Amino acid sequence: MTFEILYTDSRSKARAGKITTDHGTIETPIFMPVGTAGTVKTVNFRELENDIHAQIILGNTYHLYLRPGTDILESAGGLHKFIGWNRPILTDSGGFQVFSLTGIRKLKEEGVLFQSHIDGSKHFFTPEITVDIQRTIGADIIMALDECTPGTADFQYAKKSMELTHRWLLRGIEHFDTVLPKYGYSQTFFPIVQGCVYPDLRRESAKFIADQNRDGNAIGGLAVGEPTEKMYEMIEIVNEILPENKPRYLMGVGTPQNILESIERGVDMFDCVMPTRNGRNGMLFTSQGVINIKNAKWKNDFSPLDETGTSFVDKAYSKAYVRHLFAANELLGLQIASIHNLAFYLWLMNEARIHIQQGDFSLWKKGMIEQLGRRR
Repeated sequence: MTFEILYTDSRSKARAGKITTDHGTIETPIFMPVGTAGTVKTVNFRELENDIHAQIILGNTYHLYLRPGTDILESAGGLHKFIGWNRPILTDSGGFQVFSLTGIRKLKEEGVLFQSHIDGSKHFFTPEITVDIQRTIGADIIMALDECTPGTADFQYAKKSMELTHRWLLRGIEHFDTVLPKYGYSQTFFPIVQGCVYPDLRRESAKFIADQNRDGNAIGGLAVGEPTEKMYEMIEIVNEILPENKPRYLMGVGTPQNILESIERGVDMFDCVMPTRNGRNGMLFTSQGVINIKNAKWKNDFSPLDETGTSFVDKAYSKAYVRHLFAANELLGLQIASIHNLAFYLWLMNEARIHIQQGDFSLWKKGMIEQLGRRR
């Protein structure tokens, strides 16, 4: 994997670049639709490629390991072939999902013992095992196993957790560097910065991660209950230390406003379930603000979902029709809303790249955030 910075904004740390993998190039800043179990919910891959213009999607080690399982994925020749997606894939190590299983997991120095949310069966993840699973899945970018602390964790717990994440990282790197890819293309390994909301811990972790000199780096443990301004503060601290010539991936973030603020602070890659999850519940993100399409006010509104026309569904369907689909519990409504929201996020990334190239990103961002914050 290679990364090249093509443009930088004159008034901020925003940058536009290009990641090159064996499955294609990714223009940054980029949003990655979440395909947890090998599918982006309610959206097929033709729509992801041709209508949403997704350049990379995200899968999850925990979910794919449990179902369909690594034997099936290896027999298929990896996740790309199993799902029919020929563009890049990133896999989360599953750490966040495992540590969310409160009461049915046990943390040890060696790794983490957990029970499946599907059938209660017991499993054990170590840094080495999650590397092996992700090698078998066949992702282009694979993530280190880490412990994700809640945003309310106290300093001592956050420090202990960060140190464990660092020890796991060294084991993961050693194993990754000794195990070859399975399907004839290269894979790369990203470490994850932790440290909760404590500046000293974030600095220590960022320095430790930067010293490993991997192809890219991730920022984890944010948007997990801490105040938004604290999240931005941690991003600024970390990005002062992480190398500029490597892509920076902010995990699990977030709203369009969160993403634009983070781009301004030097982040390149994002993922979040919000576009599809909120879409399935009737919330549409538009260039003029947020719409609850279930509201009666749209019953006789035959205008497009978004006047900007960020996707084909904006041209094909009116607010009134999509509201009708939700009122009638028709699955097409969930599909249209999900496609629209994902297309909007990818449109927003493209607009950000354009304004970084033009050198007026910060000015454009200020006006866009004001629009995005409106409730229509």
